[in-house]
Amino acid sequence: MEHYYEVSLDWNKDRVGTLISSELEDKIEVATPPQFPRGVEHVWSPEHLFTAAVNSCLMTTFLSIAENSKLEFTHFHSKSLGKLEMIDGKYMMSEVILMPTLTINTDKDIEKAQRILQKAETACLISNSIKSKITFKPVIKIESTAGNIN
Repeated sequence: MEHYYEVSLDWNKDRVGTLISSELEDKIEVATPPQFPRGVEHVWSPEHLFTAAVNSCLMTTFLSIAENSKLEFTHFHSKSLGKLEMIDGKYMMSEVILMPTLTINTDKDIEKAQRILQKAETACLISNSIKSKITFKPVIKIESTAGNIN
């Protein structure tokens, strides 16, 4: 089974372009990040998009596994950090740190939630397609007590 995802890029001016897909309505403006010469602040960069791809894949994989496992939860939030560094004379995204927070209704689902989060991290196709290190730091909260389980 194969799937293709079409994305086109049009250069606008300076270090800014627009990502477009005939399959999608929204366009995304992209630019060189401000840490580089002539970089642009407040615009999505390839580094942001790379990090976002890993993070959003975690969420969509989690949602599928949680649904199939009939896990009840009230909230899912995930923060991610992408690490860019120079390795062997080349810039690379060397690590993505994923910090999902899952809120469940009851402590009786803690082990199930932990297993599903771990399975989602392991099964994420984007994480499995890159050579960056993936660091996974999940937190589980219980709705009624707002307590954290790591």
